[in-house]
Amino acid sequence: MESMDEKTKVWFRFVPREGWFPQDTEGLWATRLSADTARLQNVPFLQDGVAEGDIVRFTTDSDGLHWAVGRVSSAGNCTLRVVPIPSGPLGRSPHAVHQRLSAFYLGGEVFSEDFPMVAFTAPASADFAEIKALLKQGQEEGWWHYEVGCGTDEWWNA
Repeated sequence: MESMDEKTKVWFRFVPREGWFPQDTEGLWATRLSADTARLQNVPFLQDGVAEGDIVRFTTDSDGLHWAVGRVSSAGNCTLRVVPIPSGPLGRSPHAVHQRLSAFYLGGEVFSEDFPMVAFTAPASADFAEIKALLKQGQEEGWWHYEVGCGTDEWWNA
């Protein structure tokens, strides 16, 4: 058995969205905290309802895979996903998306070269109102489409 504080993958199952990616699972890196809990260490691209830093409970199957069964606690962070509009001023550039949001020091990852979606972690200490305003402006001006994969009360009330 792996030791506590070791990185492990926690897998999530979900129903794929129509017109979206066909995957029905996503594995997220996590730091194991106990026999059945772990703290998520990266931002989810597909799984809604969790964010980097959240603690999740999991079960382990006969193959040794850890499957999430619920969120134990929230870190207060939010998950934001941004897809640049290819015909827009940013083109297909995830780097340009990062640059537009760089003032907020958001952690983020790019999905793939083929699909330049950027998944960001907006930390609990971030200026949610300003981030929301820029995301909305970018969508209205044709820079990108965005969605909130996991928002907190502070996010929704900002």
